[in-house]
Amino acid sequence: MQQTLFQRTPLLDGDDITAKRAEIRAYFHATLDRYEQLFETLRSDEAYYKKPISLRHPLIFYLGHTATFFVNKLILAGLIAERINPRLESIFAVGVDEMSWDDLDSTHYDWPTVDEVRAYRKTMRAMVDKLIATMPLALPITWESSWWPIVMGIEHERIHLETSSVLIRQHALHFVQPHPDWQPCRTSGAAPQNALINVAAGTVTLHKTRTNHQHYGWDNEYGLHSAEIAAFQASKYLVSNQEFLAFVEAGGYRTGSYWPEEGRSWRQFTQAEHPTFWVKKGSDWYLRLMTEEVPMPWDWPVEVNYHEAKAFCNWKAETTKQPVRLPTEDEWYRLYDTAQLSEVPPDAKASGNLHLDYYASSCPVTEFAQGEFFDITGNVWQWTETPTYPFEGFDVHPLYDDFTTPTFDNQHNLIKGGSWIACGNESIRSSRYAFRRHFFQHAGFRYVVSDAPATLPSSNYETDKMLSEYAEFHYGDTYFDVPNFSKALAEIAIAAMGNRPKHTALDLGCASGRSTFELATVFDHVTGIDFSARFIGQGVQLAQQGILRYTLTDEGELVSYKERTLTGLGLNHVKHKVEFFQGDACNLKSIFTGYDLILAANLIDRLYDPAKLLTGIHTRINSGGLLMITSPYTWLTEHTKKEAWIGGFKRDGENFTTLDGLKEMLSPHFRLVQGPQAVPFVIRETKRKFQHTLAEVTIWEKIS
Repeated sequence: MQQTLFQRTPLLDGDDITAKRAEIRAYFHATLDRYEQLFETLRSDEAYYKKPISLRHPLIFYLGHTATFFVNKLILAGLIAERINPRLESIFAVGVDEMSWDDLDSTHYDWPTVDEVRAYRKTMRAMVDKLIATMPLALPITWESSWWPIVMGIEHERIHLETSSVLIRQHALHFVQPHPDWQPCRTSGAAPQNALINVAAGTVTLHKTRTNHQHYGWDNEYGLHSAEIAAFQASKYLVSNQEFLAFVEAGGYRTGSYWPEEGRSWRQFTQAEHPTFWVKKGSDWYLRLMTEEVPMPWDWPVEVNYHEAKAFCNWKAETTKQPVRLPTEDEWYRLYDTAQLSEVPPDAKASGNLHLDYYASSCPVTEFAQGEFFDITGNVWQWTETPTYPFEGFDVHPLYDDFTTPTFDNQHNLIKGGSWIACGNESIRSSRYAFRRHFFQHAGFRYVVSDAPATLPSSNYETDKMLSEYAEFHYGDTYFDVPNFSKALAEIAIAAMGNRPKHTALDLGCASGRSTFELATVFDHVTGIDFSARFIGQGVQLAQQGILRYTLTDEGELVSYKERTLTGLGLNHVKHKVEFFQGDACNLKSIFTGYDLILAANLIDRLYDPAKLLTGIHTRINSGGLLMITSPYTWLTEHTKKEAWIGGFKRDGENFTTLDGLKEMLSPHFRLVQGPQAVPFVIRETKRKFQHTLAEVTIWEKIS
């Protein structure tokens, strides 16, 4: 294998423009050279067109895909105006790496020849090289920089350097051949007895922003995350082939209780009896490497998918009577910090089997000590218990809006630490990569023992159109300079309260709950009630987790991703003062009474019996308290039978408005003290379609 260090991901800041341009140019060419060299391990052109596994394209796709990625992103960024080859760029645009394990794709593609793809890559290389040589460069390179898609394309190619090496490893052996620059480790010995090492409690903080980090990052790396980690124990070594053999020989693959439902389904479908890279020949075990099979190196790390790693931990927990499990992402960061590790140096070999600095394979688990542990980074990726999720402040890059968001489904688990071929961004501490739990990477695991359960953050974005529109209506952006309606109503109510007592308030028909939180800035306690449990779920989520994520329709199938936090809204300090209940405004439980303020926002024209609410509402308000009603008075028979409308019709030949009806029903117990007042609101439906409405606000004081 070549002795020259494979160039590290460049720092994106500095003072020397000429040197930085040369560094990125060298990084670009070194990456393409190494990627093309990987495909030299294929024995024939036929090897490019046979699928190594059914879930992914043949390797010809990956040879062309990374080149097309450059072209597509440069087109989107406006850095080039014309495509190189529209036909190839259509074929190579989108991969199928995110398929279910039982989803067999039989689509036929009219693949180009290998020579045609190589020529295409050569043209792309010359085009990007010219851009690097001539584009204006200002440092630092940021998300907004015209150089960002250049670095993005290079890092994307390095990701596929690894994923393609896995596919080559899964290819039939007669399709591959050894290569002098892709030589595996040749040493092996007795596997060590694993041991548990204590890790003290501590804090993990991650805060990568667009302005405070020197390295390129993918979208899910950015944002703020902090967690307190309880003390735990972790295995000194990665689980070796020898240690995993005990699980195999104990019938672990045939014992359903070790496998959660998803893993059990995968095992039954595949009929797996041992790790996929293990090969049984007679009574002897061999290990499939990238281009050859070797006698089993028992002291190397076992390479498995998440399901197998999870089942092993469950087996070990049962046999040892200890709470054994996979580490969380946060616990891996705690291990990294405890071992006092740092980034791969630019001009010296890594402290672990990482970045192609040593071998084209994993190696003994005893070779790279890192503090008291071995292989916190390098050798193989390590499965965690944590499904990938966005940090607070997550945003998508407009040039690659679907890099991470499709994985926010609680079905993709994070892998940490990097493998022997993890290069560039993959090798840095902040990298966050996730795969479906049945997929194989150069990945193994270590285990932890902890009484603390694995905390699994929620990663889901609300995608229901109505719920997302309401989330945006309550917590989102301002459109056409119209103030946030829910906040504006709370401000009007608070001002109207004056010196009246402000102990308790009821937000009736609270929907997603913004007014509930806003009222809590001055009231001691605020209750939000809505008929829809799905709506109040958004308020509950904010109160409990402090964050709400949702998607908004832009046009057709295109969406944008939004995130709102109580902290960002200036409301985190009131979350302990709110509570939410599902309830029927026309049939409230008796406990909901004794309020100093009741806000009924845009509610009365959506009730099946508004009179029932209005004629009894006085029993729930303290003497001198206020009732605030807002409504655009859009009476619809689909919500309220016409005979139950309280206005909006002719009576005795004259117009009878909803305000007339309110006065008639409320006057026995209330007097109108403010309004009517028109308050506008805007509801976003798509990026270019909005509803602009005026609600009428009236405020009533209880007099008896």
